[in-house]
Amino acid sequence: MNASQPFPFLTVLVLLPAVAGLLVAVLPRSRRLLIEGVGVAATVAELGLAVAVAVRFSTSQGGYQMVSRHPWISGLGVSWALGVDGISLFLLLLVAVVFPLALLGGRVRRDPAQFVAWMLLLESACVGSFLSLDLLLFFLFFEATLVPTYFIIGGWGHARRGYAAVKFFLYTLFGSAFLLVGILAVAFIHKSQTGKLTFDVVQLASTHLSGTAGVLLFCAFTIAFAVKAPIFPFHTWSPLAYAEAPVAGSVVLSAVMAKLGTYGIIRFDLTLFPHATVVMGPVLLTLGVVGIIYGAIVAAAQRDLKRLVAFSSLSHIGFIVLGLFALSTEALTGSVIQMVNHGILTAGLFLLIGMIYERRGTWQVSELRGLQRPAPVLAAVFTVVLLGTVGLPGLNGFVGEFLILVGTFVTHRWWAVVAVSGVVLSVVYMLWAYQRAFHGKTDESNARFADLTWRERWLMAPIVALIIFIGVYPAPILNRITPTVDRLAHHVALANPPAPHHLTAATHSGENAAARAAANGRAVNGR
Repeated sequence: MNASQPFPFLTVLVLLPAVAGLLVAVLPRSRRLLIEGVGVAATVAELGLAVAVAVRFSTSQGGYQMVSRHPWISGLGVSWALGVDGISLFLLLLVAVVFPLALLGGRVRRDPAQFVAWMLLLESACVGSFLSLDLLLFFLFFEATLVPTYFIIGGWGHARRGYAAVKFFLYTLFGSAFLLVGILAVAFIHKSQTGKLTFDVVQLASTHLSGTAGVLLFCAFTIAFAVKAPIFPFHTWSPLAYAEAPVAGSVVLSAVMAKLGTYGIIRFDLTLFPHATVVMGPVLLTLGVVGIIYGAIVAAAQRDLKRLVAFSSLSHIGFIVLGLFALSTEALTGSVIQMVNHGILTAGLFLLIGMIYERRGTWQVSELRGLQRPAPVLAAVFTVVLLGTVGLPGLNGFVGEFLILVGTFVTHRWWAVVAVSGVVLSVVYMLWAYQRAFHGKTDESNARFADLTWRERWLMAPIVALIIFIGVYPAPILNRITPTVDRLAHHVALANPPAPHHLTAATHSGENAAARAAANGRAVNGR
C-alpha cells in the first residue's frame, strides 16, 4: 500500500468484529472451543489495532486524525466518515480492552455461538459510534447497539431477563426517536442556510441556530444521550438491566454502552449547540448533582451487589455530567478520563461479582460473610478495585474526580461543594458492603469458598494494572485529551461572548461560564 493510500485503521476497526461475528454465527455449534477462540482472537486483534492507532496518534493536534471519508448515499449527503481525536481515542481503547475481558470472564454454557456473535456485533456498533463523524452514520451505529444488547440480556440473563431486556429496548428506542428528529432538523436547517444537505459533524458545527431552536435541538439530542448514559431521572431501566444481564452483558452495559451517552453529549451537544449548552448548563449540572447524591444514597441501601454497583454507577455518571457542563478545561478533561476510569472500574467489579456468583450462586450481601479468610486473593483484588471506585489518591478514580471537582469549583462553585458529599457517601456504602461480605466470621456455607484461579487472576491483572498506572501516571492520557478539550472549550467560548452589562447578573454569569472556561484553559496550557 503506497503513501497516498494509508492503511484504513478506523474502517478495519469497525468492520473486523462484525465480520468475525458473522463467521462465528455460521460455525458448527458443536465446536465450542473454536467458536470461543475465534471470538477472543477477534477482540484481541481489535485491541492490537486500537493500540496501533494510539501509537500513531499525534499529541500536538486537537482535531480529528486518521480520517476516513467516502461518499455513501450521495443524494442524501450521507458519507462513511470516521475519525479519532483525543476524546474518542481512549473510549476506543476502553472498548478494545473491555470486550476480550468480557468474553473471557463471562463465558456462557448455553449456545455460545449466538452469544459470541452478538457480542462481536455489539463491539462493532460501539466502535462505530465512537468513531463516526457523520451524524446519520452515528445514529445507525448508536441504534445498532440495541439489538445485540436486547438478545444478550434476554437470552442469557437471570430470572427477570425478559422484562429487563424489553424495558431497556423500549427506553432507549424512545430516546433515540428524539435524536433522529434532532439530526434531521439540524441537517435541513444547515441546508436552508448553505444549499447543501450534509450530516457531516464538522460542517454542521457552523450552522447558525436561533436561541429557541438551539435549546429545543439540544434537548432532543440530550434526551437520547441521558437515557443511554443513564442520567438521573432517565436511569430507571439500568438497575434492572445491570442486575439481570449475564456477567458479560453487565460489564459491557456499564463499562462501554453507558459512555455512548456521555460521549454523545461532549461530541455533539457541545459541538453543534454551544450556546444552548451554556443556557441549559445549570439544569444538567443540577441533574448531575442530584444523580450523585441519589445514586449514593440508594446504593447504600442495597443488599444486592449487582444493584449496588448499578446505583454506584449512576452516582459516578453524575460526576461525569457535572464535569461536562462545568465547561472548564480541567472539568472537561476530568470527565473524559473519568469515562475511561469508570469503565475500567465497573468492568472489574462486575467480573468479580460474576466470579462470586459462580461459586455461591448468589450476590446477596447477607449470604456472603467472611470471604477474606478462604479467598484472600479475591479479597485483595476486590479491595483495589473498590478503592479505585471511591477515588483513593494513587488510583485511577481519584484523577478524574479531582479534575472534575477542581474544574467545577472554578466556574460553578456551589455545585462542586454539594458534589463533594457524593465522594464521602461512596466511601461509606462501598466499604460497608465490603465489610459485610469479606470480614467477620466465615459462615459454614462460605468455608469452602474457592479463591481466584490462575486464569481468573490473569483476567483481572490488566484491570488492576490500569487502575494503578492511571492513578500514578495519568500524563500520557492527559497529554492526548487536553488539546482536543481545549479546542472544544474555545469553540463553546466563541459561541458565548461576554453578555452586555444591562443583562441580569444571573444571565451574565451563566453566559460568561464558557468564556471563563476558555480563559482558564489557556492558563492551564500555558503553565
